[in-house]
Amino acid sequence: MAHQKWKSTALLVIAMQNDFIADDGLARMDGGKTILPSIIKAVEIARQRGIRIVWVVREHDPSGKDVELFRRHRYSNGRVGPVIKGSRGAALVDGLEIKQGDYKVAKTRFSAFYATPLHSFLEDAGVDSLVITGVQTPNCIRQTAFDAITYDYRSVTVIVDATAAVTPEVHSANIYDMKKVKIATPTLQEWSVEAGADA
Repeated sequence: MAHQKWKSTALLVIAMQNDFIADDGLARMDGGKTILPSIIKAVEIARQRGIRIVWVVREHDPSGKDVELFRRHRYSNGRVGPVIKGSRGAALVDGLEIKQGDYKVAKTRFSAFYATPLHSFLEDAGVDSLVITGVQTPNCIRQTAFDAITYDYRSVTVIVDATAAVTPEVHSANIYDMKKVKIATPTLQEWSVEAGADA
């Protein structure tokens, strides 16, 4: 039986999709593949503890009409852009799987909260604490974490070695900024010990 603390916690796994992580991804990010084992482990721990798992993915129209203006050139003139809904590139990378009881949120901007039902879903589920993993730190991770602060989630955690950016320097700089607003930034090992201690 899940400890009460974990019943009110959700693990967000953000943008761990083929186009961002796989070697042949259309928008592959250096560092993304490196954190895959940590993501797999975090999901495993969450399932063991009864923590709700939310898979946050980008999905776009083939035309690119729902993409930020600065990215639309990737979809113009007949180009096949990244993470088109239903494509292999939009699917979760090998090793990750949505299971019964999980929740999937499709987004078109950096934040998992922007123009999605995520906050309503979490609120209805009694979730007041978030644990964030995935890619990439200065964009989707940071924006989602800061929006969670805006929505007054009681606890916001970013697992430092289960998130990544294009370079370690960019990652570290953004982790530093998040710490300044009291976002917790444990390692996976530190978080797993915490999760185990209260089980």
